[in-house]
Amino acid sequence: MHEEGTYMPQPDPNSRLAAAGRIAHLLADELVQPVAPFVTDFVTQLVGGVQPLGVVFYGSVLREMDPEGILDFYVIVEHLKDWRAGPVAREANRLLPPNVEYHEILVDDRLIRAKVAILSIDQFRRMTGPASLDTTVWARFCQPVRLVWIRGSEAADAILSCIVRAVGQAGRWAAALGPESGTADEYWRALFAHTYGAELRVENGRRPRTLLAGREERYRALLPDIWIADGLPFERSADMLTPRLTPGLRSRMREGWWLRGRVGRVLNISRLAKGAFTFEGGARYIAWKIQRHSGIILPLGPFSERHPLICLPYLLWKLRQAGFFRRRG
Repeated sequence: MHEEGTYMPQPDPNSRLAAAGRIAHLLADELVQPVAPFVTDFVTQLVGGVQPLGVVFYGSVLREMDPEGILDFYVIVEHLKDWRAGPVAREANRLLPPNVEYHEILVDDRLIRAKVAILSIDQFRRMTGPASLDTTVWARFCQPVRLVWIRGSEAADAILSCIVRAVGQAGRWAAALGPESGTADEYWRALFAHTYGAELRVENGRRPRTLLAGREERYRALLPDIWIADGLPFERSADMLTPRLTPGLRSRMREGWWLRGRVGRVLNISRLAKGAFTFEGGARYIAWKIQRHSGIILPLGPFSERHPLICLPYLLWKLRQAGFFRRRG
């Protein structure tokens, strides 16, 4: 983040080490907080006899526990071959991670639904590192997550290390993309507005504020410690923070973000195309969303279940026959 001698004064090594320790402690404590039993029961059935390194729970249902919603998980494996997938899907995941699957599992007589992304630990490390042009993984893992299944202590340490990297990435980019001086909340909101933009995600302008809601103290504690651990000098006056970025470094980082934004759009369009062939259970996911929002039950055949995007024209025709568009006339 910094160039040697560019900023003075810089945090001393002991301060940087102490800040890094506080970050790791906060995130480790967060990872092991309990979740609702239906979540752990779902994951136990999902994993079955497979032995991934761990399963991380994140997303909207974690923020507001709702068994009627879609759960979000990342399954972290040692090698992609360790997960249940065919050779074509594994190769697609190697070339353009992650693969995403949709699962429905009965838990205590209730059907629980989830999207499940698959990454190897090496991919996880790369996608949370400073050289990655893909913002999607670190942008998710800088938010609160839970480690709901773990192989052992070494696996837990490896996953925690990646999450620490993700949080560090987020804090660095927040310094460059946020205001020259502002509150921690303003830096985080600026960051999330940029990450959503890089992913071509359709969200209203309140989404970054929603991500912080009820967790402001967590983000406020993290940001200055990220900057201290990174060796970035800053000033603090009450709630106001002012990172001491040189104009040259700020400009270079914003140019770097411009590149990430362009790459992110290409990656997400490519993932959409890949999903036409690899989104396991995707048609059931689409059908469930339609039923939940309209009450229309969309019957699916075997091919449309396997290739929802290829069959999209047919699915749209079925919706038209069912009166979906007339209802929204």
